[in-house]
Amino acid sequence: MKKATPHRTTPRTSPHRLLWIALAALLALVTACSNTSGGKSPSGTPTPGGTKAGGTQTPDDSGSDGDDGDDGDDGDDSGASSKPKAIWRPKLGVDWQWQLTGKLDMNVKAPVYDIDGFNHPASTVTELHRRGKKVICYISVGAWEDFRPDARRFPKGVIGKDNGWEGERWLDIRKLDVLRPLMAKRFDMCRDKGFDAVEPDNVDGYLNESGFPLTAKDQLAFNRMIAGLAHERGMSVGLKNDLDQIPELVKDFDFAVNEQCAEYDECDTYEPFVEAKKAVFHVEYKLPTDEFCDTTRSLHLSSLEKKLHLGVWRKTC
Repeated sequence: MKKATPHRTTPRTSPHRLLWIALAALLALVTACSNTSGGKSPSGTPTPGGTKAGGTQTPDDSGSDGDDGDDGDDGDDSGASSKPKAIWRPKLGVDWQWQLTGKLDMNVKAPVYDIDGFNHPASTVTELHRRGKKVICYISVGAWEDFRPDARRFPKGVIGKDNGWEGERWLDIRKLDVLRPLMAKRFDMCRDKGFDAVEPDNVDGYLNESGFPLTAKDQLAFNRMIAGLAHERGMSVGLKNDLDQIPELVKDFDFAVNEQCAEYDECDTYEPFVEAKKAVFHVEYKLPTDEFCDTTRSLHLSSLEKKLHLGVWRKTC
């Protein structure tokens, strides 16, 4: 509303005119204050997307690291910030680093890192993102580990036999009602730290002496539950080993992680993942690269030679 202008040639102003002038001035003041604020939050208050009012970008742990070059990304990360982040799906043959022990070396020239989800803070994931990496959260889901901070939350009734690794025992994966909330909390941790994906370990207990009468059907139900938990949190998920169930599970998982398929002459089992253009991250512990790289390269696997303890050292094809 336009402010009224007083009639300068009139020596006296009537009370009615004074009232109208005062009301007009008040309305103009209210309008000016409204236009100045513009609906912005106070300076320094974070707004969605990790941006402060005023346009200053602040770090976040969302894993949305923009255009990070050749990161093995088949997902579409473009679009408005109000849209959910697309789930990252690694490309066939993309290079990677798998390090679960020792001080993390962030200088490996690989666009994908697979690291322990418990042992690394959000700041590590953020730094790897800053360096253009995608980061996978290693979490054991099919075995209980006595050294994890949530070990006491697992009821004794779901803890079975030793799985061959110190401090680890198979879980009764039939108890979905018990294990689902426990695994959900672990996946929440991965998401909150900014990880792009999850590598769930020990997902083939039905093939082992677990202490429970597990069946293939039990394993399928558990593995699909695990895949769903990751996807619900905006992360991709890999199928670790469990080769016999690849045909049934390839649609549920976004990539695969394999140990020693060349040593046991099983790498062609991963053809369903390759045909679906889903990455297969593969390692050998006993064979040198010159004994398996030709084969795995022809299958488009992402192959490494590693030591069994999965430290920094690696040799690529």
